[in-house]
Amino acid sequence: MFSFTNQDVLVVGGSSGIGLATAKAFAAAGARVTIASRSGEKLAAALKEIGDGSRSQVLDTGDALAVESFLAAHTWNHVVVSAAKTPSGPVRQLSLEDAHTAMESKFWGAYRVARAARIRDGGSLTIVSGFLSVRPSATSVLQGAINAALESLVRGMALEFSPVRVNAVSPGMIRTPLWSGMDDDKREAMFAAVAEKLPAKRAGEPEDIANAVLYAAATPFTTGSTIVVDGGGSIA
Repeated sequence: MFSFTNQDVLVVGGSSGIGLATAKAFAAAGARVTIASRSGEKLAAALKEIGDGSRSQVLDTGDALAVESFLAAHTWNHVVVSAAKTPSGPVRQLSLEDAHTAMESKFWGAYRVARAARIRDGGSLTIVSGFLSVRPSATSVLQGAINAALESLVRGMALEFSPVRVNAVSPGMIRTPLWSGMDDDKREAMFAAVAEKLPAKRAGEPEDIANAVLYAAATPFTTGSTIVVDGGGSIA
């Protein structure tokens, strides 16, 4: 089991889904965890799940001044970026406005955090990307391009930020609140169909991705890497 006792961890996007699972895993491993997201209401609910000693910060990664102001006041052992709002669709159907929103949120949001975060030497920055970077979809072309751009950014920052380590974790389809807008029957049918096609024969859970994030943070010889956690989705 990994230990992060007396280490300070920031999880941007830590109020739900993969980010919340990651924050809970760090807290269980002894870290002092701060979660950040846009919604104060979601943050308050998440803190109850994470437990005593955790803190929260309302933060919009689209607001460069707010990001810089908050991050300038703190130093971290590990920073995780899991926050993104990415409208999806084929290139010829996705509006340019929605395309800009997706790029602004997932790529530039992570970029703002990465450039402003103060991380102790030997610490880590981990960015959550996605397996569409290597397994493109005709209905989510931009999402694949954004994920690929993030993974390329990670490799470059691993050189620039050394001795801080920089990695990406690339999930496949994961059971998160992202799918909560679907009818229950349709959602479960979708996950069942995905599981049948995957070598792992199951859908992913947020905890699967959290395990990979903690590995990246805890392993001092891991940097510039993309850790794919997709149940075999990129090869199926």
